[in-house]
Amino acid sequence: MLFGRKRSICQFRRMGRLIFIGFPGLGLVASHLPHRNGPAEEGTRNQFGHDSASRQRVFRRPVVIIKWNYVRQVALARRFKADRECAVPLKEIELTKENTGGFAALGITGVLLKGVEAAGMTEPKPIQTQAIPSQLEGQDILGIAQTGSGKTAAFSLPILQKIIGLGDKRRPKTARALILAPTRELAVQIEQTIRNVSKSAHISTALVLGGVSKLSQIKRIAPGIDVLIATPGRLTDLMRDGLVDLSQTRWLVLDEADRMLDMGFINDVKRIAKATHAERQTALFSATMPKEIASLAERLLRDPVRVEVAPQGTTASEITQVVHPVPTKEKRRLLSAMLTDADMRSVIVFTRTKHGADAVVRHLERDRYDVAAIHGNKSQNARQRALNGFRDGTLRILVATDIAARGIDVPGSSHVVNYDPPDEPETYVHRIGRTGRNGASGASITLYDPATEESKLRAVERVTRSKLSIKDAPVKLAPAPVAKGPAPQGQRTEQAESRKAPAHKHRRPAQKAGEQHRAGAHASAGEAAPKPKRPFRRKRRSNGGQRAA
Repeated sequence: MLFGRKRSICQFRRMGRLIFIGFPGLGLVASHLPHRNGPAEEGTRNQFGHDSASRQRVFRRPVVIIKWNYVRQVALARRFKADRECAVPLKEIELTKENTGGFAALGITGVLLKGVEAAGMTEPKPIQTQAIPSQLEGQDILGIAQTGSGKTAAFSLPILQKIIGLGDKRRPKTARALILAPTRELAVQIEQTIRNVSKSAHISTALVLGGVSKLSQIKRIAPGIDVLIATPGRLTDLMRDGLVDLSQTRWLVLDEADRMLDMGFINDVKRIAKATHAERQTALFSATMPKEIASLAERLLRDPVRVEVAPQGTTASEITQVVHPVPTKEKRRLLSAMLTDADMRSVIVFTRTKHGADAVVRHLERDRYDVAAIHGNKSQNARQRALNGFRDGTLRILVATDIAARGIDVPGSSHVVNYDPPDEPETYVHRIGRTGRNGASGASITLYDPATEESKLRAVERVTRSKLSIKDAPVKLAPAPVAKGPAPQGQRTEQAESRKAPAHKHRRPAQKAGEQHRAGAHASAGEAAPKPKRPFRRKRRSNGGQRAA
């Protein structure tokens, strides 16, 4: 008995049986055809050696084929339904007694809201209160905020909220959202924050940064990911090799844009932004706003909402700042003496150069302090080990250069020591921002040489619009060991005589009689006597004998 239209799309011939399958209005049909030889008796076998009755029982089971277009329509309908459930418009959010405040009032809902609460983020910070609603509405953001203000959650939560409703289907080598950071440490910190708040949301992330193997990063990106966190240099390399496709990237975030300018990444940033989707949504965050960054923002952003929680260059009020004048050659001794204070339980020391950082580490290790350094010459694994040791308390002191000033996120850091005043006064703000994070108190100590570093200190005061307190060091240094001066003239002569080499045991053999006669003849003629020839050096043979060289 054939159900459906006579016209067939598929034909199946199996075990001597022809089945026609058509698609009626609902797209479903089943056909049952008797065996061509008619009903078989129980126990009889056909030419294939099989029981005909059992074969009839098998083929009388219904065969159901679902039309492909119908399946696709059902799948799309389910997907759109899920999108409507997840992507709730900001105006339609129903505020109940449980979510009348906090991040729910800003538009964060569902599993992401649970992840935010599980991460310990209960009340939004000012930068988050201003930036999240505007980003959820699809507007570009220009944010000016100091370090430690919570801007990572401000730009990541709206992006995650929108990605959750898109499903799991992604194109190979693509990323839905891209976050650019100037340093490896900052990129790792951003990726960890995103993971903490999206544990239940099944958001895929990937890190692309230098100092580690490319192979693992390529494998991670190959199937397509939701959020890509990268440094500009390594990402540009992968793009040049065709291993990353940003044509489907609809969310772009530039974090610490002024630091990217200082490190020479601006051209790479422009190249990366050009490769993203034309209708992307962009957010740019910076602690300062020099002319170059303002020009970049004008080029990349479209009618942005300006979010500024503090004037650029200002420092956190929770940080106590003090300056100690000290000669450069005495800085190491003063630092060691200050570290005897038990209140300095977790200290970050900033230097201008990598060589200076290593020198400080060697000096503190001689004084039996637990210390490590992070700078550009260290591998990513070594830098990460040092950061992990500093976070868990294994290391009390961390010495770093300015390249890592914005990537160190240690909530328990009690003190920051500016061993050298920074060359760029804006860097001072980022250095001391490593302490006093998330509302905690902190202290900043700057060591400067009045003879050579006075101008740098005044530049910092102009940028921060504040007068730094200059105080004498809280500890007194012991007198430096007296260097040995030059000895008197008589002592120098005696010392030189005592240092003379002893006389050789083998003296030159006496002149022969003929040589003495010739020497006397030359002397009588008023000529200088010729020097005797030096004897040939003789080599010892392997058999013990000697031969002329």
